[in-house]
Amino acid sequence: MCVSGRCRRMFLKREKGIEMYGWHGKLLRVNLSNLSWQIEPIDPKVLKDYLGGRGLAVRYLVNEMDPTVDPLSANNILIMATGPLTATPAPTGNRYMVVTKSPLTGALSNSNSGGFFPTEMKRTGFDMFIFEGRAEKPVYLWVNNDQIEIRSAEHLWGKMVPYTDNAILAETDPKARIACIGPAGENLVRLASIMNDKHRAAGRSGVGAVMGSKNLKAVAVRGTIEPELFDPLEMKKFCGDMSKRVGDVYKAGAAMRVYGTSYVPPITNELGILPTRNFQSGVFDGIEGIMPEVLRQKYLVRNKPCYRCPIGCGRVTRVDEGKYQGEGEGPEYETIAALGSDCGISSMAALTVANYHCNELGLDTISTGMTIACAMEMYEKGLISVSDIGMPLNFGDADAVIELVQKAAYREGFGEKISEGSYRLASSYGHPEFSITAKKQEFPGYDPRGSKGMGLLYATSNKGASHMAGDMAYVEVFGTPEKIDSLTIEGKPELVMRFEDCFALIDSAGLCVFLSVRNMFGPSAKLWPTNLKIVMNHATGCEYTEESLLKTGERIFNLERMFLLRAGFTKADDTLPKRMLEEPLPAGGAKGHVVELDQMLPLFYQARGWDENGVPTQAKLQELGIN
Repeated sequence: MCVSGRCRRMFLKREKGIEMYGWHGKLLRVNLSNLSWQIEPIDPKVLKDYLGGRGLAVRYLVNEMDPTVDPLSANNILIMATGPLTATPAPTGNRYMVVTKSPLTGALSNSNSGGFFPTEMKRTGFDMFIFEGRAEKPVYLWVNNDQIEIRSAEHLWGKMVPYTDNAILAETDPKARIACIGPAGENLVRLASIMNDKHRAAGRSGVGAVMGSKNLKAVAVRGTIEPELFDPLEMKKFCGDMSKRVGDVYKAGAAMRVYGTSYVPPITNELGILPTRNFQSGVFDGIEGIMPEVLRQKYLVRNKPCYRCPIGCGRVTRVDEGKYQGEGEGPEYETIAALGSDCGISSMAALTVANYHCNELGLDTISTGMTIACAMEMYEKGLISVSDIGMPLNFGDADAVIELVQKAAYREGFGEKISEGSYRLASSYGHPEFSITAKKQEFPGYDPRGSKGMGLLYATSNKGASHMAGDMAYVEVFGTPEKIDSLTIEGKPELVMRFEDCFALIDSAGLCVFLSVRNMFGPSAKLWPTNLKIVMNHATGCEYTEESLLKTGERIFNLERMFLLRAGFTKADDTLPKRMLEEPLPAGGAKGHVVELDQMLPLFYQARGWDENGVPTQAKLQELGIN
């Protein structure tokens, strides 16, 4: 007979009727059309098989929604979901996912964010919020544990993010946390973000536009209901030790703690993969103006970690430099690449202010910057005129970038074109080749011609080009957890598959990738989820193995693929722009390289157990338990 303290604790929990750990086992379904809501149980088997966050949300989206719906119609579903490790002692266990059909790509969106909102959402006692329909007038949702209200937001419509956040805190609880949209989301801009805690963004794929299409201005949460853990003492001890180890590394002067992600530009520039002037080059001659030391020495106020994070990569900054004025958070690397080097901007002050505007208006900095860069190249090549834009639009014109950011949020003038994203902009002038996108989503800050695994990742991602779909830069650029040759294609199909599956796990568990890739997985680039298994089992008691977790990530990725296929996507969409396939990089460490996608893609399909057209076989679906 088991007499251990652990078994005794489990017995006492069962005596109290507690049978689920890590999860609350409940979701809140909100029908905005009739302003009603209901609480529903979540099948424990579904939770075990899909974890939470991205996986759980995709499972519901696939089961409940026609993949062919118009993303901006009332028939689209918007889901906010936490993971089993959200609001637990797990270091960086403070992420949530926004899952919906993207108005930018027509594919899936699974956009995530940290800050403090995700933990507060989980502590309301719900694992997930599902929003259906469309409110007749603007509203916001207020959830205070079991007290749920749908309130008018007419007085907040048109207001920017900081004002909205402050106003709702005054109306609800000063300890509440807010996720909201700005004018960009209200105006159905396809680049619109959902902002939480004022400065953190579920940024990509136009999720803010979906929220705006539903007349949902904000979600406010306040919670005190902690999730029950299977073995809280072991969980606390293991996670405490991990947090200390990680914290000691960063306190010793690791670049991420000192500079945040702003330390990356000189690295990617040296490798020749820093997006420059709409990806015409990977080497930026204005790199000195956007170096990490510039941000740290001139504009940094203090570090700002997300809740329960030992890394602290966030940055509070202030700019007071002539016409460039502002205060907020950021910029992070992706913003520096998109609004900086890709637009030819070498002024850290200017791009930081542009970043503030994006956050206040609710715009994705990546797609916004890359779309402006696309317009700049087309202008310089004579394909767009001054009369179209209302002003000259040359690379390096910081004031034009700031002006277009604001115009895009309101769809004013040429901002109407920017608001639609670079693919629609370039196509409207008959030149889609100038849009550096995959599945209509703008590339992040790594030119795949010098990072071949990233190229395959961009092409095969279920949400369009995104480093957050399985960031191969960890191994190809940073050597974390192991350095892999970025210019070879050998072994990349299998490795990209593993990274995609592991990122699906991270997103579903409720963790941040910054800690997870190095500390939740093994020291090899093959990413073996040893520590993730331990933490998940302490939290849930589900007796996961490394193999079963990897199978879970694979299950989630394949289910997403089935959504795309049913939405009308085909093998032809697993591609990259002509520039990446046929135009070699002109300079830098990757000079002369293109992406050999035609060689990698068939091997990727084969590794995934898909047919030659990129369709999962029945045997693979059966193996993964997907109907």
